[in-house]
Amino acid sequence: MPSRGAFTRAGRSRRPQVPQLEETRDRLMNRRTILAASCAMLAAAALTVSSMTESRAQNAPKPDVDVSELMKPGELPENAIGKADAPVTIIEYSSMTCPHCASFHKEVLPQLKAKYIDTGKVRYIVREFPLDNVAATASLLARCVEGDKYMEFVDLLYARQEDWAFKDQPLPELQKFARQVGFTEERFNQCIRDEKALKHIEWVRERGNKQFGVRATPSFFVNGRRVRGAATLEKFDELIAAAETKS
Repeated sequence: MPSRGAFTRAGRSRRPQVPQLEETRDRLMNRRTILAASCAMLAAAALTVSSMTESRAQNAPKPDVDVSELMKPGELPENAIGKADAPVTIIEYSSMTCPHCASFHKEVLPQLKAKYIDTGKVRYIVREFPLDNVAATASLLARCVEGDKYMEFVDLLYARQEDWAFKDQPLPELQKFARQVGFTEERFNQCIRDEKALKHIEWVRERGNKQFGVRATPSFFVNGRRVRGAATLEKFDELIAAAETKS
């Protein structure tokens, strides 16, 4: 039987060492300090991101015209394609006899449509700004083509602009295109003699010129910002991105 002293010494040798109270308190304080510092860093990072986002929104370019006025429709419906609630609206002022308008509709608009309009990012509105009577007649005819077929007919007229726009007798050529979308001769004559539609087109042109400074065709506005320079896809990419950032 071991002696009491031997047992006590053995027990002492197996007892775990307990850290001092001050040492434990120091460790806990260090952990709290690290945790508090981490939280402060996360909060600062979040504040920085928020400030950057707010700064981008504040520094986004302002519209060149009063957007609420620009978006006001007239008595007749807008010629529009794309989602009605799309975050970005592009407005085109164009003349059916304008060669630059034809080039845009053949080369740029198909890319713009595939990238932004068909994907729900952009609503696209075409407003008439006829530079001559022939362009006004073509616009009257296009307005009679309802729904999604409107833009297809406009694109057809632009694609074949050389066949009718600069002829001495443009009406017979326009009538050929009207037949392709099912127009009878009676319907064709009704459309090109529609006084209400003609007054609306004149009002759109006059308002565009006097109120929004449209001087040439084609002219474009992206959420109220005027497109300056060549109307390329890259230019629209830039303006649409800025409009999305602001919204």
